[in-house]
Order: sequence, then C-alpha cells, then structure tokens
Amino acid sequence: MDLIERSIHVRWQHRIFFADGVFDPSNPVLGDVLRDGGGSGAPRRALVVVDQALAAAQPGLVASIEAYFNVPDLPAALAAAPILCDGGEAAKASWSQVAALLAAIHEHHIDRHSFLIVVGGGALLDMAGLAAATAHRGVRLIRIPTTTLGQCDSGVGVKNGINAFGKKNFIGTFAIPFAVLNDFQLLSTLPPRDLRSGYVEAVKVACIRSRAFFEALEANAGALARCEPVALRHLIRQCAELHVNHIAGGGDPFEFGSSRPLDFGHWAAHKLEQVSNFTLRHGEAVALGVALDVIYSRRAGYLGAEAATRVLGLLEALGYELFNPYLLAENARQELLLLEGLDEFREHLGGQLAITLLHDIGVGFEVHEMNADLIRQSIDELQARHGARSARNLPFDS
Repeated sequence: MDLIERSIHVRWQHRIFFADGVFDPSNPVLGDVLRDGGGSGAPRRALVVVDQALAAAQPGLVASIEAYFNVPDLPAALAAAPILCDGGEAAKASWSQVAALLAAIHEHHIDRHSFLIVVGGGALLDMAGLAAATAHRGVRLIRIPTTTLGQCDSGVGVKNGINAFGKKNFIGTFAIPFAVLNDFQLLSTLPPRDLRSGYVEAVKVACIRSRAFFEALEANAGALARCEPVALRHLIRQCAELHVNHIAGGGDPFEFGSSRPLDFGHWAAHKLEQVSNFTLRHGEAVALGVALDVIYSRRAGYLGAEAATRVLGLLEALGYELFNPYLLAENARQELLLLEGLDEFREHLGGQLAITLLHDIGVGFEVHEMNADLIRQSIDELQARHGARSARNLPFDS
C-alpha cells in the first residue's frame, strides 16, 4: 500500500463581544472588528441582512446601520442597502432564502475578504450563516444576535443550517464566525415570552457543566422572570462563556464524534418542534425536553430526587410549562411520535445514540440507549405535575 498522510492543524479565533448600541457612531466595536479584517487601500465591502420583524419593531434600525457606515475612515463600505429577511423558523423552512442570499452575495461582489453581517434571531443566523459558509467556500460572517436565545447559545456557536425532509438542521455546515457582537440594546423590543425563551439554554448548560451557575440562576429566578436587565445580562454573559468554553475546549468543535452534551434535552425538543409544526418556540420545546430527561434520569436511578425537584422548580420559576399535549402525540400505529426523535437524533449524530442525562446538578453523562417505558412514565409524571399545578391555580408565566 502506498500512502501519504499528514496532520493538518488550523488555529481559529472565536470572539464574542458584549456591547450596547453597536450601530451608534460613537461605539468603536464594530469598526474595530471590521478593521481586524486586514487589507489596505479601498474599504472592504459589507452586506448587511436584518430580521424583518426586528426592523418593524425598531423602525430606526436600518437607518442607523446606513448612518454607521457613513462614519469617516470606516474600514468597510456598504455594498447595498440592508436586506430584510424573514426570521423565525420560516427562515429555515426551505432553500429559497439561502438561494436569494447567495444571489445577493454574487450580485454585490462579496468576496472572501468582504463581510456578511447578520442582525437577527438564531434561525436567521443559521440560514444566513449557511449562505456565508458556502459562497466562495466561505465569506467572513459577523453575527449580531437579537434574541436571548441567540446571544447566549445559538448565536455564539459554530453551526449553520436549515431544515429539510421534516428534520431540524438537515442541511448545514460548521463554520466559526469572524466575530459575534452581542448588543443588549437590540433585545429591548422583545416581548417577555421571547426574552424568556432563551433562559432554558442557561439552565441546560448549568445542569451539565456548572452547579455554581445553576445556583446563581436559582437566586435570580424572580428577577429573570420579570426580565430585569441586570439579571438578564448576567445570564447571557455566563451562558455564552460556558458554551464557548465547551466548543473551544471540548475536543470536538465540529462534532465528528457522537457526543453532544450541549444538546441535553434536545433529542425530544427537536421532535416536539416538528410535531407542533413549529408553533412551540425552540426554548419552550427545550424546556420540555430538559424536564423529560431530568425525570427520566431520576426514574432510571441516576439522579437524586432533590436535585430533580430543584431543576424542575427552576424551570417553572422562570415561566416554563413542563407539559404539552404534543408529548403524547401518536402515529397511525398508536406509538409515541416523540420516540421517533431518538432514531432521528441517532442518525443526525452519525453514530451510536448518545443522550446526555444527569448524575447531579452540574454533572452530565451519556447513555447510549433509552427505555421507552421509562420515557412514557416520565411523560405521564409531567402531565400529572402540570395538572396538580393547574388545580392549585399556580401561574406558569410569572
């Protein structure tokens, strides 16, 4: 056998900036990031994509973006007026928006030294990131997440993708963005339901990575339920750091293996989103998935009752309902549709099933099979808990 073999090592910088008012001309953060792109002579080109709903909620945003790029000596120039795109799961529903964005990248001559700047929620970042990663085999992507979920989880990750064949993120890439800019001011017009939707990703990562962070979330649960800014910023900052620490230090940033601890609760969440036709927010589905796996962990003998009670109590204190009828949806054979999520998760991982469960708060571990009867019992317990809570007239939405 004749063989040539070499190890290729690539060094990436993954940078997340935290700021207020990134499109304020007096704020240097975005300009400094663009300047880091190097080069000399004429300014680089920048194409900006904005979530259409955000632009409607903040009518001066597009004008602010255009005004920012008129600042003297800015190292990049707008290639065209900002492009408005649908956000939410509609952004990921088909290839059509990716194709439209690729056409704009082509039309406006965005090359590998230019910038695609995306301002929006996680779904829009996923879709536009796929276009950025595939145009010219990769143009420089700057993410500006505008939801709590995006700023503390999906927007600071390294994944891009759209849904296809009824499956979440079937088409996608791994690509580290040129930079992520978390602008807290862009959260100001989010309704409380959407602000709180991202909290569950903080609970998730605390459960598997940091007891101290979990205890901080417990201590701040009331302030977070009221969406108080100081508590919200602390959650976003700590959650983003824990996610990035895992990506940079976990040894498998592009998920070549089957281990995906950051997807605790997600095997069920992805299926619930599909079954609900995406009427469930991602964060709401993840809360259901985390609650299900916490009870499963306790019923399987892995997790103590006190720890399980604390996790469920925190989710409820943050305003999440821990039961939804979609958990009980069945196929034509009267089998739980949710169980199909296990096979889909296994296929998505590309290897043996790897599901993260809990030994304790802050201590996650993996199993490679799950018991269908225990899953059903866990769902029944969630339904009973929900019914008892409703009977006592306890609020689910603080």
